[in-house]
Amino acid sequence: MRVQIASEPGRPDRDNEDFAAAAPGLFVVVDGAGAPAGVASGCEHSVAWYAHNLGGMLLAAARDIGVGLDEALAIAIERVNALHAGTCDLGHPGSPSATVAMARVNGERLEHLVLSDAVVVLDLTDREPMIITDDRLARVITRLDESAELSAVGSREHTERLRSRVERLGSYRNQPGGFWVASTKPEAAEEAFAGSTPLGELDAVALLSDGASRLADRFDLMSWLELLAVLRKAGPTELIARTREVEASDPDGARWPRGKASDDATAVWWSAGD
Repeated sequence: MRVQIASEPGRPDRDNEDFAAAAPGLFVVVDGAGAPAGVASGCEHSVAWYAHNLGGMLLAAARDIGVGLDEALAIAIERVNALHAGTCDLGHPGSPSATVAMARVNGERLEHLVLSDAVVVLDLTDREPMIITDDRLARVITRLDESAELSAVGSREHTERLRSRVERLGSYRNQPGGFWVASTKPEAAEEAFAGSTPLGELDAVALLSDGASRLADRFDLMSWLELLAVLRKAGPTELIARTREVEASDPDGARWPRGKASDDATAVWWSAGD
């Protein structure tokens, strides 16, 4: 099995809040949901700590193919809870959280799971690729942000708006009619998007954090077929490098409004024929 993985922080002076790993027939990407400075979390641990521990627990739980991917995610959330229940307020609405993308070979099928805005891209034989992501967070943000006008990334106004958004999102997180992420509620795993595909219909699979999918789903500079072509020919490192070039061309977010000028970016690529 040949798997390619690349992960890079959005800024060299900050921790990478993404996690990626693979085991035989199993692939995991966890994207920690960072928050602006000043937003309380009730937790003494960082978002990177949460994402990396959740990823490790998830990899361990999902290696048992008798356990469903949603069940594995619930188990991993419970196990991370146990690591810091004695030191942190797990009932706080700002507790560290993360998005998740997983894929696993089980017999003659590839299973997948996505929770929140991570992305699984199935490169299908003789068909258009299948894109699996969860847009419920984006829909809530659209409802919250009445003004379409965004200030320059990094400006005081931009930071204040992001802080206000994150605080308001707390009442929608892991709630019916809101959005679902991995945090402290194991039942959030039941809300993940999951399915499976026959291996015979699959050429490859990509797992992407939203920082690595931007060229296709935020900047609209690539089709998904073109993104897959980059991964196939040059691998995840090249995809992230091209993303950084585009981000650097628009540092203030004037052309592509966004929360961060550069986000942590992680990509896992597996060719089914390898």
